[in-house]
Amino acid sequence: MIKKELTDRELKEHLDSLHKDEMVVFVMADGRVRGALFHGSRFVNTMRLQHNLGILETMVLGQASLCGALLLPTMKGKEHVTWRYEVDGPAEGFSVEADSTGWIRSYLFNDHIPVSKPLDSWDLSPFLGEGTLTMSTLREFDKEPQMSSVSVSEKNIAKDLAWYFQQSEQIQTAFSTSIQMDLYGRVIGAGGMFLQVLPQTGGTKADGANTASGADQEEDSVLIEKVENAFKACPSLGKWFAEKGDIEDIVYGLFREFNPTVAVTRNVVYDCPCTEEHFKNYLNSLPKEELEDMKKNGPNPVEIVCRNCGSVYHIKL
Repeated sequence: MIKKELTDRELKEHLDSLHKDEMVVFVMADGRVRGALFHGSRFVNTMRLQHNLGILETMVLGQASLCGALLLPTMKGKEHVTWRYEVDGPAEGFSVEADSTGWIRSYLFNDHIPVSKPLDSWDLSPFLGEGTLTMSTLREFDKEPQMSSVSVSEKNIAKDLAWYFQQSEQIQTAFSTSIQMDLYGRVIGAGGMFLQVLPQTGGTKADGANTASGADQEEDSVLIEKVENAFKACPSLGKWFAEKGDIEDIVYGLFREFNPTVAVTRNVVYDCPCTEEHFKNYLNSLPKEELEDMKKNGPNPVEIVCRNCGSVYHIKL
């Protein structure tokens, strides 16, 4: 990826004053709950700069990309996930890719979302709508990706992603994202959280299926309710990180009654494996007549924009 440089000096100084971007993955409630908290202020600014996005577009793709980063703790081994969110609203949707090595890339299906009146809130539902969420997972030794889809109607990116996990894996899941902007529309803080309440392993039926007792189910309901209440009590993560808040203060403060333990801290970056060599190979694969015409009549050099990350390449034929 050709990384674009931030030229807003004031914003750069602000970002430099914050805690570093990172993700902590934690477990709590004796291993029954797993979660992740991601500080992504620089991450969202990189995404915005790469795609040269407006305010509304930054909010949509920023929330999607933060959710994409929060998919990393759900991966097992080497995996690559492509998440497509196709809806009938003005935004039309987006594509997000998350690689288990820690990089995320994404793009909007509509780079210029039409707005019919001034925005009076950051409620994105008028721009999303109903549609389909599709996950494509490619594991290390798979020849073809495994795909699954669900219909979505919440008109909320985080809630629709949680719905996908509840439908596809029957696991109680929650996602939350937050992006804080200043009066000039600059992203001064961003973050996201992910939680899953893992099912208890109960007894075993004759057919090998696991069962849970009535007492286990009641215990699960109580745990889920308590975790949900703590999750809802979380302050705005965008504002928290914009004001130089620390990740571990949230984890150990918000969830203290569940005795959380940070299992791993990892780096997450907005990046793309595209290269000039990749696009050169693509051009060289074009029919010979087409290449000769381009050399003779132009354009030469050819400008290629990577849709996934916004990098611009100028390749001479």
